[in-house]
Amino acid sequence: MTGIPETRYARSGDVHIAYQVIGSGPLDVVLVPGFITHLDIQLENAWCRRFVERLASFCRLILFDKRGTGLSDRLSAIPTLEERMDDVRAVLDAVGSRQATLVGYSEGGPMCVLFSATYPERTSALVLYASYGRLAWAPDNAWGWTEEEWEENRIKRVKEMWGQGYFYGGVFAPSFADNAEFKSWAGRFERGAASPGAALAICQMNIEIDVRHVLPTISVPTLVLHRIGDRVIKIEHGRYLAQHIQGAKHVELAGDDHLPWLGDIDALCDEIQAFLTGVRSGPEPDRVLATVLFTDIVGATRRAAEMGDRAWKELLSQHHFIVRQQLERYRGREIDTAGDGFFATFDGPARAARCGRAIAEAVKTLNIQIRAGIHTGECEVMGQKLGGIAVHIGARVMSYAAPDEVLVSSTVKDLVAGSGLRFESRGAHVLKGVPGEWNLYAAA
Repeated sequence: MTGIPETRYARSGDVHIAYQVIGSGPLDVVLVPGFITHLDIQLENAWCRRFVERLASFCRLILFDKRGTGLSDRLSAIPTLEERMDDVRAVLDAVGSRQATLVGYSEGGPMCVLFSATYPERTSALVLYASYGRLAWAPDNAWGWTEEEWEENRIKRVKEMWGQGYFYGGVFAPSFADNAEFKSWAGRFERGAASPGAALAICQMNIEIDVRHVLPTISVPTLVLHRIGDRVIKIEHGRYLAQHIQGAKHVELAGDDHLPWLGDIDALCDEIQAFLTGVRSGPEPDRVLATVLFTDIVGATRRAAEMGDRAWKELLSQHHFIVRQQLERYRGREIDTAGDGFFATFDGPARAARCGRAIAEAVKTLNIQIRAGIHTGECEVMGQKLGGIAVHIGARVMSYAAPDEVLVSSTVKDLVAGSGLRFESRGAHVLKGVPGEWNLYAAA
């Protein structure tokens, strides 16, 4: 590779995503970045450049700056996981890639988890390095960051030291902590990649993400890599990922540098190359991660009796028109319509929640109310239809919704970190036919 590769832009909605393509191997690999990146500045660094060249030696490597960072459009709001999934799809479309391996490191991992489960047909394999399912501490995630640790070691440091190379020249790169030249570059990299406010916003999103419940739904070949001495994302995070992704290959590497392009680059790239060059195309996926939305009209039977068949039929026609308008607006796919109810799916939970609220508001013009239920989970693909436990759960969630209420499962709430959606707890419920208790929330 001579010089900095050409930077181009893919349109993801109204946002421009900067990307570069390096190499021309038989495999397409997308390197999904962690905290921050800057396509040009990072390739001025000899170590990062060598890492990229090593990967590009056996594939067509696709690099991009996620929205809000680097050369991509800067934003006033925190990007959600599903918006970032849209960005990956936009870049894949821009380079003409129908299917690619996702290599996600650090905070890039959770988005790759969600993407590979939602779009298995576009994901040939998944590689997770130094990543996690949930970053924050919890009773069942004891190796996560506590609120106090997060505030002291990340939030306070960003506010006080951003742009000085503290993170990329020290915390993330302990083997280079005493390298003045590297730290000087790291400071410029931080300043170019994100403002302090943007860095803080990304931090806030990271601590709220929890994709652990998605891990068992991943069906593509998966490799989990982690350095044993990583001080930023502890080794237990990698072990958890490997234990909960069916069939995942797990490799623990020596070293304590968090960044993949420092330390023993060859050991890391050798594992990735060996894993990917042995991957064969599998059968078409028969299961997929999806967000399901169920709606129905409150008091439909009573209203139909009061109005009579002809008037009720006309009201239903107007109701269906409004619902389909909102489904199109929020990229929902109508699966089934039974009487006064709709069953639709979405490739992102935030879009489903916003669609549910939009439908509830829009049908008020007809002097009716709807209720809605939303859940995200693994669905069985049956031709043009979907089935399975996730569909059953979505329908049961709706059954607990009050008039004009959009209820979501805790799974949905956990996946929409940074979306700006607000939720009010509706307590724990037993869903008929579903094991355990489920915490439900009303989308405000």
